Amino acid sequence: MRIAVSSQNFRTVTGHAGTARRFIVFEADQQTPPREIERLDLDANMAIHGFDHSAGHPLDSMNVLITGSAGEGFVRHLAARGVLVVATNEINPARAVEAFLDGRVRSPSAGCAHDRKVGGKKHAHDSQGDNSCNCQG
Repeated sequence: MRIAVSSQNFRTVTGHAGTARRFIVFEADQQTPPREIERLDLDANMAIHGFDHSAGHPLDSMNVLITGSAGEGFVRHLAARGVLVVATNEINPARAVEAFLDGRVRSPSAGCAHDRKVGGKKHAHDSQGDNSCNCQG
């Protein structure tokens, strides 16, 4: 599985995924620890905001993209390309990938909104306050 992590400084997970141009790419599966295999440093015209979505994009080869934050448009654009977007509060890129593989983070499109009912039930953060629901709230 190829997992990209938005990282404008190549050290920490960063947000604003739609404008991000730098990504650390990991190869990972459930049996082996994730390992960094590549770094993408894209031109300004390759940020998803403003990108010609009819053309191919380097993120198309990813299975998952982990970021600190992503808007609905970004999530939709990447979903149309077959890429699952996952938001996390983890700042260490390798740990963010591990958390995803362990099932501790999930896609914002999974339906969390801390200020409304989700799946017919009132949503509440866990007692750890780790925002594992990804709502950032």
